Amino acid sequence: MQISGIMNTARQGMTTETARFDRAARTVAGGASADGDLAAGMMDIISAEIGFRANAAVFETGADLWEVLATIKRD
Repeated sequence: MQISGIMNTARQGMTTETARFDRAARTVAGGASADGDLAAGMMDIISAEIGFRANAAVFETGADLWEVLATIKRD
């Protein structure tokens, strides 16, 4: 897989996790009907944050690799 493909996959993952976070936040803010719903909503928020951070790290690594390759090409 090429670096641009990896970065695109990570970007899509961040978009997915952002949407997941928004849905969970609306559930929690809307006053979940049962304690289990509230707990599940909070777990979804935490899980979405972890997923976003993982995808962001992959994207950042891809950007770093891209920069290194650009530097090598110039030299």
